[in-house]
Amino acid sequence: MDTSLDKLDAAGFLEIWQHFDADDNGYIEGKELDEFFRHMLKKLRPQEKVTKENVQRLKQRFMSAYDATADGRLQIQELANMILPADENFLLIFHREAPLDNSVDFMKIWRKYDVDSSGYISAQELKAFLKDLFQQHQKEVSSDKLEEYTDTMMTIFDKNKDGCLDLNDLARILALDENFMLQFQMDACSKEDRKRDFDKIFAHYDVSKTGALEGPEVDGFVKDMMGLVRPNLTGAELDKLRVVLLRHCDVNKDGKLQKNELSLCLGVKPKP
Repeated sequence: MDTSLDKLDAAGFLEIWQHFDADDNGYIEGKELDEFFRHMLKKLRPQEKVTKENVQRLKQRFMSAYDATADGRLQIQELANMILPADENFLLIFHREAPLDNSVDFMKIWRKYDVDSSGYISAQELKAFLKDLFQQHQKEVSSDKLEEYTDTMMTIFDKNKDGCLDLNDLARILALDENFMLQFQMDACSKEDRKRDFDKIFAHYDVSKTGALEGPEVDGFVKDMMGLVRPNLTGAELDKLRVVLLRHCDVNKDGKLQKNELSLCLGVKPKP
């Protein structure tokens, strides 16, 4: 069965999303979800009587296929996959390749497109990002469509409506995986465990395998480390914390964090 709603376009998708995500929490859940499937039933099967049983049956069928996180609610990407035809699924392009699972790679993107180093991504900077992304996927997009996609992305993800995207907004767009640091309990384990965990952590952020964190590697480390206590870290806050970390830990003042420098700073004795 064709699950697109009359070949819905991006603007129509946005309208549906905003209508059913009434509390603007980034999910369609609970009563919102039931109302959404009632709407779907009317659109997809106009000849079928809308009953509670039919709605629940349709809901169960679609949720089993599209609720990728199996949490009983729909995220925006899951909904886009469900109702947008492939050529209009402007969110799907972010997930065609392997999911973004490293904050270092995320910070490379952030630094590249925050051209003015303002700590925010403006609409123009977002448009440049989208244009490059479409080109990387060999997808031809007209200037009008690029404008539409940019406006739609800003409307969906610019939560405080200031015309800019912050660090967390872009992380949501790119579906950045869960904070790598969450799997470790540095304070609640033995010294041996802490040393072992530190080695894993350093190796994760030392993407270039040089034995030192530099540039976006430091950014990614700071983002995830501070994210343990301040999950909604802004770009400006990250920049300040990066300066503080380097001031305290970069002993030889080369702008990098050697493994021994970071281990001493974190109170973890490095392995000989």
